[in-house]
Amino acid sequence: MKQDWILRAAPSGQLERIEAYFGGPGYGMHRHDTYAIGRTLSGVQSFHYRRGLRHSLPGGTIVLHPDEVHDGQAGTEAGFHYRMIYVEPALIQQILGGRPLPFIPGGISADPRLYAASASLLQDTHEPIDPLQEDDALYELSHALCAAAGGKPARRSVDYAAAERARQYIHASLEQSITLEQLSAAAGTDRWSLSRDFRALFGTSPYRYVMLRRLDQARRLIAAGMPLAQAAAAAGFTDQSHLTRRHAQTYGMAPDRWRRMLRR
Repeated sequence: MKQDWILRAAPSGQLERIEAYFGGPGYGMHRHDTYAIGRTLSGVQSFHYRRGLRHSLPGGTIVLHPDEVHDGQAGTEAGFHYRMIYVEPALIQQILGGRPLPFIPGGISADPRLYAASASLLQDTHEPIDPLQEDDALYELSHALCAAAGGKPARRSVDYAAAERARQYIHASLEQSITLEQLSAAAGTDRWSLSRDFRALFGTSPYRYVMLRRLDQARRLIAAGMPLAQAAAAAGFTDQSHLTRRHAQTYGMAPDRWRRMLRR
C-alpha cells in the first residue's frame, strides 16, 4: 500500500499551495477561513460538505467556500492524488471590487472556465510561479468563480492612458523581473483595475503580454545567430529551459528546432 504524503510549495505571500496523496482517510471534519480550490489528479476524492457526500474525479474543480465544514478521504481502495490552493476572501474581494463572494453549490464545478483559470495556480507543486503570472491567474480565477456562480460582469470604463503607460514600462524592462505592483506604479492606478483594463485594451493579460514580448526578443536574437542560452538570458528568461518550455507552449515546438528550420 502506498504511503500517504503531503507536499507544500514554497510560500508565495498570497496563497498556499499543496499536493497530497491519501490511500484512505485523509482529514477529519474541519474548516478554513479561505477558499480551498483544487483538482483531483487521480482516484476518487470523497468529502462531506453541506449535508452531503461529494465525490471529486479528475477533470473537475473543487471549490470549498470559506468557513464551510468538510473532511476528506479516498473514495476507492486506489486512494487519491490531488492539488489544492487556499485563497483569502479579502484577495478575491480586492479583485471583484465588493461584489458578493462567489458560491459554488455542492463544492465541485464542471465549468471549463474555472478549470482553465485555475490551471497555472494548480501546476506542478515543485515549480515556482512567477509573481506576475500568479497575479494574472488570481484575477482570472476570481472572475471565473464569479461566472461559474452565475454572477454577471460589471461594466466599467477603461483607462487607456494608464494601461499604455504600463505597456511602455514592459517594453523598457524586459530584461528584468516585472511584477504587477511595478506595472501599477508605472501606470498610476491600482493593480486590479490595470489588470482588467489591460485585457480590455490590448487583448491579453499583462503576464502573457510580457511573455510574448520576451519570446519575440529571444526569436530575433536566435535568428541573428545568438546561442539559445545567451538569447534566453538577454530576453529575461531565467535560463534556457525556461525559454524552451515557454516557446514550446506558445509555438508548438522547441526553439532549437525552430532555429534549425530557419532558412538562411
